[in-house]
Amino acid sequence: MNKLKSVVVLSLFTFVFMGVDTYSQQFKVGIVDVETVLKELPEAISADKQIKEIGQKWQDTLLTMRNDLQSKFEQYQKQKSMMPQDKQKSEEENMQKQQMTLLQYQEDKFGQQGEINSLREKLLAPIREKVKQAIEVVAKKEKFQLVIDKLMALYSESSIDITYTVIDNIKRGASGK
Repeated sequence: MNKLKSVVVLSLFTFVFMGVDTYSQQFKVGIVDVETVLKELPEAISADKQIKEIGQKWQDTLLTMRNDLQSKFEQYQKQKSMMPQDKQKSEEENMQKQQMTLLQYQEDKFGQQGEINSLREKLLAPIREKVKQAIEVVAKKEKFQLVIDKLMALYSESSIDITYTVIDNIKRGASGK
């Protein structure tokens, strides 16, 4: 993202220093709304659905683990005063172990290096590549030197928006041509 910002800033400085007339004839910028492109791709919709379904199953498991721990804690609180000291310590250790198991499960599934991120990367990498190739095809065909994601642009005219041209290119299967 920082690299893209650097390219944009460099492009703007070059634009200013080279003069508006000569530079505008040489340099052509396009805008693409990648989010809109992804919403139009059945494989992206399917991957998103699959990620959400698996994530929900893991969330349900996590909720069950939390509820179980909460139940044990409440039960422990009720019986604590009648327990011998060694039994209290044993119960507390068991709950701590269960808490650690819960936290480890959460980290394994949803942490930065978690399975949900690995799954997301595995499913979305080929889709991102397909979109990138389609953008490249359209950019070369329309002679754009720079294409920016619409989310990164502070302002753009609709005349340079190539989103639907990219979608059309993907749907026609021309991205590899």
